[in-house]
Amino acid sequence: MNQYRDLLVRQATLGTLLLFWGLSAMSQVEVWLTSPHESARFERQPARLAFSNAAPGQNTIEIKEDQQFQTIDGFGFCLTGGSAMHVQHMSPAARTALLEELFSTKGTGIGSSYLRVTIGASDLDDHPYSYDDLPPGQSDPELKQFSLQPDRRDVLPVLKQIVAINPALKILGSPWSPPAWMKTNQDTVGGSLDPRYYSAYANYFVKYIQAMHAEGIPIDAITVQNEPLNPRNNPSLLMLATEQKEFIKHHLGPAFRAAGIQTKILLYDHNADHPEYPLSILADPEARQFVDGSAFHLYRGPIDALGKVHEAYPDKNLYFTEQWVGAPGNLAGDLDWHVNTLIIGASKNWCRTVLEWNLASNPQLTPHTDRGGCDRCLGAVTIDGDKVTRNPAYYIVAHAAKFVRPGSVRVGSNHLDSLSNVAFRSPEGKTVLVVVNTSQAQQQFEIGWRGQRCRSTLPQHAVGTYVW
Repeated sequence: MNQYRDLLVRQATLGTLLLFWGLSAMSQVEVWLTSPHESARFERQPARLAFSNAAPGQNTIEIKEDQQFQTIDGFGFCLTGGSAMHVQHMSPAARTALLEELFSTKGTGIGSSYLRVTIGASDLDDHPYSYDDLPPGQSDPELKQFSLQPDRRDVLPVLKQIVAINPALKILGSPWSPPAWMKTNQDTVGGSLDPRYYSAYANYFVKYIQAMHAEGIPIDAITVQNEPLNPRNNPSLLMLATEQKEFIKHHLGPAFRAAGIQTKILLYDHNADHPEYPLSILADPEARQFVDGSAFHLYRGPIDALGKVHEAYPDKNLYFTEQWVGAPGNLAGDLDWHVNTLIIGASKNWCRTVLEWNLASNPQLTPHTDRGGCDRCLGAVTIDGDKVTRNPAYYIVAHAAKFVRPGSVRVGSNHLDSLSNVAFRSPEGKTVLVVVNTSQAQQQFEIGWRGQRCRSTLPQHAVGTYVW
C-alpha cells in the first residue's frame, strides 16, 4: 500500500514538474527592440522576459485571445522599376544577400511576405511606359503589341529571385496609367480612361496576369488604379468612382470571370479622406460581386475611416498598400508615427496588409519621371553600389513582418496612453505583441496573458516586438 502511495506521489510530482517546465518554456518572452535614441536597430535583447503569477499592475497591456479579428496576409514593401534597377545593378553576391535579408524567413531575414509591384511604370522610373505603347495617333484595341519587354531588364529578374527566396510571397499589382492611346488626353499624365477602350483595358489586365504567371510570378491581387483622384503624377489617371464602378461591373469583372482569373480585384487605392469612393462602388451589388475589398493610403484622412468601411461591408477585406518616408528620414519620428498609425492603426482597422513605399532608392533619390515624379521618396534601403543603408521603413516593416506571418490572426489587446499596441496569434501558435512608446519618456508596463504577467520597459519613441 505504501509503495502504491509513493508511486502516486512521484507521478503527481513529475506531472507538476512537466506542467511547470511546459509553462516556463511557453512563457519565455523574446524581445526585439528598435530604440532610436539608444542606437538599437531591430535587435534581439539578450535577456528574455518571464511570466509569473504577480498581482496586476496599473499599466498593463492585456492580451485577449478570445477576441479574434482579421487574418493577416503580410507586411512588406512596394517594388518600383527604380527599386528593381538599383537591386539588379548590385553584384550577384550582394544582391542575393540583400534579397535574402528582406524576404527570407530563415536566419537573419526579416521575412517580408507581401509585395506591391507596378503594372507598367510608376513615377519612380526614369520614364513612363506601359506594356502596349504606340506612336501618337495609333491604337491597338486587340492588344496585339502587348509585351512585358520593358520589365525584362530589371523588374522580372529581381521578382524571380525574390519568389525563389520566398515562394509563399503574395504580390499585388497596381497601374499608374493605362497606355496613353486608351486615354482621353492621349498623355501619360492625367486624363481619363476613354470609354471606347474599357473592354480593351480589362483584357490588358488579363494579359498582364497571364504573362506574369507564365514567368513564374503569380499575381494575388490587383488594384484598378493607383491614386485615382490624383491626376497630377507622371504617370497618372483620373478615375472617378462612377467610372471605376462601370469598369469593374461591365468589363473587368466579366473579363476575369471569362478567362478564369482568380486574382483579387481591389477598389480605390488612395487616401482615407474619401471612404465614400469605395463605399459607393460596394453599394452596387453587381459590382460588389467581383470585388474582394478596398485599398488605402494615408497621405490624407484619419486611419479610423478604414474601420468605417469595414463596418459597412464586413464581408469585404481591407488592405493598406502605400505610405512613403520622406528623405532624409528621421528614425525617431518616422518609426513612432508609422508603427503607431500603420502597423498598429491599420491593423486595428481591419487591414490584412501594411506596405511601405518604396523598397530601394539610391543616394541621389533617382530615378523619377519628369512632370511630377517623386524626388524625395526614401527607400526602405539605400543602395550605393554594393553598400546598403537601412532606413526607417526597413525597421517599421521588420517589427511586424518577421513574426506576424501570413495566416496570423489579430487578437484583442487594450489601449494604453503612450503605449500603442496590437497583438496577433501566429499559425505556429505564438503570440506576437507590437508596442510603441509614443511619449517623450521611458515607460514601464506589464503584459497580461492567461492570468500571468511579465514586466518590460521601453525607451522614448522605441518599438518593441514581444514573441512567446
